[in-house]
Amino acid sequence: MFFIQTLRKMRSLVFLTLLVIFYSCSSDGEKEVQISKEILVDYELVGIWGAPELRTFVGIAELDLPAEERLLYDVDVYNLEYRTDYKGEIITVSGKVFMPKGVPGNAPTVCFSHGTIGSDAEAFSNLSASNNTVRLLSALAGMGIVVVAPDLVGFGASATYYHPYYVQEITATASVDGIYAAKLVADELAIGTSNHLYLAGYSQGGFSTMSTHKWIEENGIDYFDLRASFPAAGGYDIQGMEDYFFEQEVYDQPFYLAYVANAYVDYYDWTELTLSDVFNEPYASLIPDVLDGSYTGQEINDFLNDTVAVLVNSAYLNNPNEAKFQLIKQAYADNSPINWVPSKPVFMYHGDADITVPYQNSRDVYDQFIDIGASTSVVTLTTLDSGTHSTGVVPYIEGFTSTLIAIAYE
Repeated sequence: MFFIQTLRKMRSLVFLTLLVIFYSCSSDGEKEVQISKEILVDYELVGIWGAPELRTFVGIAELDLPAEERLLYDVDVYNLEYRTDYKGEIITVSGKVFMPKGVPGNAPTVCFSHGTIGSDAEAFSNLSASNNTVRLLSALAGMGIVVVAPDLVGFGASATYYHPYYVQEITATASVDGIYAAKLVADELAIGTSNHLYLAGYSQGGFSTMSTHKWIEENGIDYFDLRASFPAAGGYDIQGMEDYFFEQEVYDQPFYLAYVANAYVDYYDWTELTLSDVFNEPYASLIPDVLDGSYTGQEINDFLNDTVAVLVNSAYLNNPNEAKFQLIKQAYADNSPINWVPSKPVFMYHGDADITVPYQNSRDVYDQFIDIGASTSVVTLTTLDSGTHSTGVVPYIEGFTSTLIAIAYE
């Protein structure tokens, strides 16, 4: 498994090297980079928001954001298509990019990652300009920030592929390539940007954020200077997520485990371990069909069963550490963005009443960071009091935006 991932990482690095024609240092030491336009496929204007409209939206939504003093810019919303490496093949993927108009030449970039979605209709590139998530990201951009929101592989322009759910490497590289593509769009539109980069996301978006931060620290990123990340409510320790799942008699999101297992069987082209080794019938046979992008998460849950012992094969449920299951155990280890020491700030958030992605997962990962040498001034965990997986979203958005603005502008 390590060998396979190493080859894929090498291919991705080669691809990114080819995309970046050159870089040099200016007199003040800031990197100047020309990214090859080959990475950018297309972008299309799909919406326009005026700053007053966005401030009204923030007010109606009762969001505690610095709208009056910071939300000063009109925003153009674009659908974005760009190239990335997927299993050694250059494919076209998509997302959205939000461009503030009239910024004075120093707009930072935020990569905002989506939470778990099942249907292609929920992908960023397929959301209308009037969608509340789009309006929220537009409001963030209206504070003078370029916001890029990748669909990731499996949605939008790449919907013919299974989504590699909780696959760390391709999550990170597709995000990084989206950041590069957003920079190219900003240059073509003459949007003045700085090289400051921030990462944020909730639920799966928290995992994506942590994975991308880890990848950037280990591999580097051209032009950009990663300043901080804001991962929230992600299942960073995937083995810990499965252990929690197996402790429950009933679990309200059974499609999460099905999503991970299907992604690994597909991404790694497994033949030694199949879905029928992990799940009972008829669910094992249903999973590939219901995860084809046609159904929402709730619809997929309805196809499955929320009683763990009914859904999961008893051999796996009762003896998950048997030799035959080591392939999936190793995949959990390979794809969990833990066991590293961040040097750039990681602001973690999680609600302590979350029973979907348990708060303890973030607590354990935070403690591990500190135990292996991370500074408490670099890695922090903000507990969202009484926050469930649903109710934690708003305080997270408010908290990370406030911290981001403080770092970026004060």
